[in-house]
Amino acid sequence: MASFFELTFITVAALLPIVNPFSTAPLFLAITEGQDPETRNEQGRKGVIYMIAILGTFLLAGTLIMTIFGISLPGVRIAGGILVGRVAFRMLYPPDEGELTPDERRETRRKRDISFFPLAMPSLSGPGSIAVTISLATLVTNWWDYIAIFIGILVVGVIVFVTLRLSGHLTRVLGVNGVHAMTKIMGFLIFCIAIQFIVNGVTDPELVAMFRDAWEAE
Repeated sequence: MASFFELTFITVAALLPIVNPFSTAPLFLAITEGQDPETRNEQGRKGVIYMIAILGTFLLAGTLIMTIFGISLPGVRIAGGILVGRVAFRMLYPPDEGELTPDERRETRRKRDISFFPLAMPSLSGPGSIAVTISLATLVTNWWDYIAIFIGILVVGVIVFVTLRLSGHLTRVLGVNGVHAMTKIMGFLIFCIAIQFIVNGVTDPELVAMFRDAWEAE
């Protein structure tokens, strides 16, 4: 039972810095500009539901995807680590312009429903969080592990929803500099997680045995 809670905690610790609701809060306020609080809260709730559905789908289909395309566990971990590391670098050293182009920002303001795009994808469940979810799926040994990871995803969803509901208060309290500082802290944690994914993949016995066999064959 200890491993059940441990896996849930690992899921929350791995996903939360990547989802990073603190950095999503300003974007959420921007794309829901002009909406009343009730409509804004509904958009946030639907966005979180979409996020949970997307990550849950990749959790269940992760092993199937690996089997179909012949991807090994070390390959998933190394690729996931590289992809998550890229996300971390963008958080530590953000580009001069935002994720969305001016045309995309105007379009999202005109749209009544922004819960799926750009809120759920790519803000909450982008490539980084999907890669982490697939990597977590490689740790599954039974159905209890699936449940433990999914509970972790639900916990992250609750945290995100509460953060989005309080986004107006948070940005006023933290300010622009506070949000940037929080984003960089999250970026550093994500980078550490990415390095650990790569280390786990490189030192995996399956990959070590493959390289040893190739070396001996030469």
